[in-house]
Amino acid sequence: MDNDDFQVTPPRRPPPPPGLAWRLRMQLFDGWLSGAATLLILALLAWALPRLLDWALWQAVWRPDAEACQAARGVGACWGVVAEKHRLILFGRYPFEEQWRPALVLALWGALAAWSAWVGRGRALIAGWIAGLLGGVLLLRGGFAGLPLVSTDQWGGLPLTLLLALVAIAAAFPIAVALALARRSGPPLLRGLATLYIELVRGVPLVSVLFMASFVFPLLLPPGSNPDVLLRVLVGLSLFAAAYLAETIRAGLQSVPLAQAQAARSLGLTPWQVQRLVLLPQALRAVLPALLNSFISTFKDSSLVTIVSLYELTGALGLALNGDPVWRPFKVEGYLFVTAIYFIGCAAMSAGGRWAERRWRRGG
Repeated sequence: MDNDDFQVTPPRRPPPPPGLAWRLRMQLFDGWLSGAATLLILALLAWALPRLLDWALWQAVWRPDAEACQAARGVGACWGVVAEKHRLILFGRYPFEEQWRPALVLALWGALAAWSAWVGRGRALIAGWIAGLLGGVLLLRGGFAGLPLVSTDQWGGLPLTLLLALVAIAAAFPIAVALALARRSGPPLLRGLATLYIELVRGVPLVSVLFMASFVFPLLLPPGSNPDVLLRVLVGLSLFAAAYLAETIRAGLQSVPLAQAQAARSLGLTPWQVQRLVLLPQALRAVLPALLNSFISTFKDSSLVTIVSLYELTGALGLALNGDPVWRPFKVEGYLFVTAIYFIGCAAMSAGGRWAERRWRRGG
């Protein structure tokens, strides 16, 4: 027999990945309808983008000059309103000479966010955030080490927005886990109470919850008892967010196969250990995008506290411009500035969520 009969055919090399031009054609011109939509969008961008850039950049007024801004109305943006009112927008009614304190709090929380991106997770990170939040609240309040006392009704702007969002998310998450576990596998009475709470809270708007927490709840307390309005709003916002988070977590628990719990129980784990070590980690990973969506909603919902006279970022903008007839006509530029801040915050949260997903996929 000839040795040529036993020759092994070398493995075929995989084809090279498709190039950028092919991917763009498949995504943007995959059929006549897709191609028509792409051309229409490109035409709209070609028409709108030069005009937008001309208004926002080339013809804009950047210095805080009210006369120049009036002369440029309808032609260019007046970013001078941000230069003129930025401290009132960012810090609200906080005393002007003490505004270094909220600025330091923002720097502290920014450093903690950067540390979170570097460290990822761990007890030290949780302890750092708890210490950072408590330290920020103490610095904002003052009343020690020679710092003047500043009442919470004078807090405002970006520090108040971040405080509301961070505390509400941190307080709502453990409540949501307890509600999800109670509704899914708790005793009948506890399951019914959890279901009633979730459906009741989800059936009313957040505005009504904030109104009741601020004005109705104090009427139910003994005479002379009147908790701080910021504390009442934080409780209302946390309980509202917990109802939505609970349903998201319950959906994640239902996605874990029942055999996982049965196998864990057969190994001798207690019911709580099964939930904490086996089911909850898998459930939270499965619904991380939905959890992140709820966190972002809570961050943006903090703007509603203006109805109870807490001037967070959007409320501080109205405070800065509504009473000033010189700069009031340039509200659009002010709202665009606030929108950019909210967008940066939401984009940072989304980036953190995507980073956590990639890390969990790698088993980190």
